[in-house]
Amino acid sequence: MSSESAPRPAVTVSEELHAPVSPGIELCYQTFGDPDDDPLLLVMGLGGPMNWWDPELCRMLAERGFFVIRFDNRDTGRSSRATGRVTRSALVRAFLGRRVRAPYALAELAGDAFGLLDHLGLESAHVVGVSMAGMIVQTMAIARPGRVRSLTSIMSTTGKRTVGWQHPSLFPAMLANRGPGREAYVRSSATMWQLIGSPGYPQSHEEVAKRAGETYDRGVSASGVLRQMMAVITQPDRSARLRSVRVPTLVVHGLADKMVHVSGGRATAAAVPGAELLLVDGMGHDLPRELFTTFADAIRRTADRPPR
Repeated sequence: MSSESAPRPAVTVSEELHAPVSPGIELCYQTFGDPDDDPLLLVMGLGGPMNWWDPELCRMLAERGFFVIRFDNRDTGRSSRATGRVTRSALVRAFLGRRVRAPYALAELAGDAFGLLDHLGLESAHVVGVSMAGMIVQTMAIARPGRVRSLTSIMSTTGKRTVGWQHPSLFPAMLANRGPGREAYVRSSATMWQLIGSPGYPQSHEEVAKRAGETYDRGVSASGVLRQMMAVITQPDRSARLRSVRVPTLVVHGLADKMVHVSGGRATAAAVPGAELLLVDGMGHDLPRELFTTFADAIRRTADRPPR
């Protein structure tokens, strides 16, 4: 469906709903647009609930002919909490390549996403993932290629240890204890976004604090973030398997990303045959409002490309 089609009516937005996707796991989700349009599944990254997909961007995507689905991953927001304790010392051991037991893997998070599509009666969808979720949607395209119409991986990496690394200056902030309560969460979130946000598109403290407050109010889980971090650290190197991906693929990465170095995006695009690589000057590890049109147009363009 072309982005140059006739003007469309106002975008319909659903209430938040819950879908059972696997034993013991329900995902909270919301939709934008017409169910008869092209299904587009938006997957958010580490510790990020669905509200990190800005409603304005969701509406822009719906206006371009997508039925947009955003959701909270397990251990995030209003979705189910998993079980299993992860300590910071275990994360360090995993980072050093030592053997550890992870409560779940990226493959299980990909399975949750497929379970949501099943609940909605969707055989396949276009998929978009940010950061950790870029890893999830890559896993989806590898594991069940017939269910992925197109793939957009944003500020993510292949799982290869020598690409997509984090800037060492981020480690203290990532492993620090936030402290209890809403105020402490908002304060620590503002500090983190100052470190990893887009220097070319800075957000005001008020914007960052508002999003952090909404995130806290949806429900935060420090233990859940650690479980997700363990899934990321113990992920496999997907480089070789990504060469089998034949769906239209877009890789987006900021040139100022400190959380996942741009080498991760370059490696992802190099691994997937025919992938488009979109590098954005001044973009860090967030989705600046000023780039919403760029993102929406690129995702639509990718969806409209024929498979290889």
